[in-house]
Amino acid sequence: MSASIAYLRDGRSRRYVAPLVKHFGKTPLREMTQKAIDDAAVEILPTGAPDYRNRAVYAPTITILRHALGDKCPTFRRPKGAKGRQKKDFMWPADAFAIIGEADKIDPEFGLYLRLLLYTGIRKSEGLKALAADTKPEERAAWLRTSKNSDPRMLKLREDIVAPLAAHLESHTGERLFKFNDGGHFKHMLTRAKLAACSLPCPKRRPVGWKAPEHRLSFVGFHTFRHTWATWMRRYGGADVQGLVETGNWRDPRSASRYSHVVAREEWDRVDNLPAMGTGRGKAANE
Repeated sequence: MSASIAYLRDGRSRRYVAPLVKHFGKTPLREMTQKAIDDAAVEILPTGAPDYRNRAVYAPTITILRHALGDKCPTFRRPKGAKGRQKKDFMWPADAFAIIGEADKIDPEFGLYLRLLLYTGIRKSEGLKALAADTKPEERAAWLRTSKNSDPRMLKLREDIVAPLAAHLESHTGERLFKFNDGGHFKHMLTRAKLAACSLPCPKRRPVGWKAPEHRLSFVGFHTFRHTWATWMRRYGGADVQGLVETGNWRDPRSASRYSHVVAREEWDRVDNLPAMGTGRGKAANE
C-alpha cells in the first residue's frame, strides 16, 4: 500500500483518503487481500451501508491497487448491495411541467436547463459542463464531449426547445452553455421550483438550519429528470431497453432495464378478461 500513498495524496478521492491512509499505513501490496479490504470497511465504517462502504472504502482502494499493480492487480469483490437501491422515481408530465414552469419564473435559464435534462436524459453534471460551441439548435443537435463513463455522445434536441436554446445562445457569452455552478444555491433553486409547484412558500435564499416542509414532490432531484426521460421514452416513445442503450445514455443494458416496468406488457391485455362486477355469475362482460 505504501507505493500508493503518493497517488492518494495526489488529489484523488480526497474525501476518503485520510481514513484509508490511517488504516493501511505502509501495508505491503502483497497483503492487500480481499479479507484486508473487507476488514477495513468494517473498521472504518462499522455501521455504514453497503453502497457507502463501496464508495468510501472499496472503490478508492481498488482504484489505488489497479494504479499500482496494473494488469497484475487481482479481482476484488464488492460488498453485497454495493450499488444501493435502484431508484425508479419519475415525474408524470403535469408535475414535470409545473416544476419547469416555476423554474422559468425564478430564472429562465434555469428553466431551460431543466428542459434540457428532461428531454435528453443527461446527468446534472453533463448539463453543467455542456459547451455553448457544441450546441447547434439549427441542427437540432448538441455534442457532449465527456460523461460519467467518459463516452462522448451526440444528443438530438426536441423541436420545441430549439428556439429557446437559439435565443439563449444569441445573448450568451460564456464558454459553458449554462452559467450555473453546482452547489447549495443551485440545488435550492430546484427546491423553490418544487415548492412553488405545490403552492408552498420558500425563501429565495436558504437560511441556516432551514429545511423544506414535507411536500408531494420532495422525491424530485436533478437525477429524477434523467429517470423521467427514460420512463417517458419507454412509456410514450416506445423505446425498448436496447433503444435506451443505443442513445448512449447508458452503456450497460442492465442499467437501462430498470425502466422496463413502466410499460404495460402484452400480458396486461388479459385484464380485460377478468370477471366484471354486475354480471351475475362474475363472468367477463363480453361473455
